[in-house]
Amino acid sequence: MNVLETYGHGGDLLTASQRFGVKPGEFLDFSANINPLGMPERVRDMLLDSLSAVLRYPDPGHREFRKALAKRLGLPEAYLLPANGAAEAMALAILGLQPETVGVVYPCFSEYAELSEQFGARVIGCYGKAENGYKPDRAELYKLFEQADLVFVGSPNNPTGILYEPQELLQMADWAAETGTWLVVDEAFLDFVAEERQFTLASRLESFPWVILMRSMTKMYAIPGLRLGYAIAHPDVIANMRQKQVSWSVNALALLAGELCLMEQEYERKTRSLIAEERAKLLDFVGKELGWQVWPGEANFLLVRSPGELPAAQLQEWLGKKGVLIRNCAMYPGLTAHDVRIAVRGSAENARLMAVLREVRDERGGKR
Repeated sequence: MNVLETYGHGGDLLTASQRFGVKPGEFLDFSANINPLGMPERVRDMLLDSLSAVLRYPDPGHREFRKALAKRLGLPEAYLLPANGAAEAMALAILGLQPETVGVVYPCFSEYAELSEQFGARVIGCYGKAENGYKPDRAELYKLFEQADLVFVGSPNNPTGILYEPQELLQMADWAAETGTWLVVDEAFLDFVAEERQFTLASRLESFPWVILMRSMTKMYAIPGLRLGYAIAHPDVIANMRQKQVSWSVNALALLAGELCLMEQEYERKTRSLIAEERAKLLDFVGKELGWQVWPGEANFLLVRSPGELPAAQLQEWLGKKGVLIRNCAMYPGLTAHDVRIAVRGSAENARLMAVLREVRDERGGKR
């Protein structure tokens, strides 16, 4: 059976269309973790009215967006580097800091290892424990800091959705200084976490110059095709990263959209409320009605383990033929051939997913 994630990620509607014979726009896509509210209305209107911006080069210094971002975050502009999505920011960290050895905590976002190897670094890792939400043992994590030049950590982690506690992140920041290891915290999904749980080291980077934070704007504001993210770090680190950035890597429309998105705080609150409510429904359905194992993450997706007689690839295939896409996580080191990730979408879409999963269960004779 061919792997649907040909390019290593979810949301590949063209490959899915070729595979299942469904038009790309007709899928219900639970394989990509994008805000179910869709793009903010005034951002959409602005983009339609600003197409003439593509006739000019974008600002290579990202000045207006950086100014707006600094104001929103309460940080000096020198601490910020806009990028073509969080993935480019990660690449720039590796290029700017030139680590020989990169540490990762499996299971994790595949780009950590792929980018590191692409740019010549050796990748080592430790494994999180399923019973601990796939967080690693403290001793094993510390050993990773001792052995690596740079360590990637996701908080919330993808694909588990598990958030590191403040004391855990502060401990890692101390280890980074102690061992002379760069700590890169991927906060791409932090916007979806309840506000009171959104701990970040952003305001403490003067004290933690070995820490770099990565943020994405494409997921919260539903603009993945525009590609927009940024890094937060000590100005010296930002300067090293900027030297490796290709000119005009962030396009003009993305920069304009970014400025407006930063003003969408009510939209963000509505999103978090919706995600919390719908995530709880899906968690209850999968865990209780289906009786499958599910990890209660805090982001806009859930890691689910299908039953023994239903591998992830087969579940993905059955759902795909019904026009519903999920992310097969069998290729994640540290996970199993029965693990899938499902995005949390709107009420009607989630209801459709639950209905299709019931169909799959019933077609299999009602087995739990």
